[in-house]
Amino acid sequence: MTHVTPATPVTPVTPVFTDLVRVETRLYNAVSARLRAEQGLGLGQFEFLEVVDRVPGCRVLDIAGELAITVGAVSKAVDRLVAAGWCERVAHPQDRRSSVLRLTPEGEERLAASRPVVESALLSLTSAVSPDDLARVASVLVTLRAALEAGSHGRPG
Repeated sequence: MTHVTPATPVTPVTPVFTDLVRVETRLYNAVSARLRAEQGLGLGQFEFLEVVDRVPGCRVLDIAGELAITVGAVSKAVDRLVAAGWCERVAHPQDRRSSVLRLTPEGEERLAASRPVVESALLSLTSAVSPDDLARVASVLVTLRAALEAGSHGRPG
């Protein structure tokens, strides 16, 4: 006699997760494509430039923590930003083993020119959602993100 285990029921959170991932992927790809076409950099590069600009004394480790990706992946991506002339590594004033990341003037210009493209693309892509609904989604995502980060969930490695 074969014993059949009943399938685990799908809870309401599973379709929410699926929709969240698909929405993120589609938004990311669409914004990245527009940014690449208009400014010559992808959304990932834009995000790195944003973190370097926003975080005083930014190090590779800061970007890895902010974006929840590995230090190795960040280091390679920063190498590409340096090679493009958008970012530079300078000696850390207190820790000679570490370096601080800083935008070059070209990187600052690229970031400044890219911000309105990202904002415009996101406004266009989310126009089907009312501002009130978008604010509610934002509030829920802030809460969920804070809970995940507080519990160190989803960290690479």
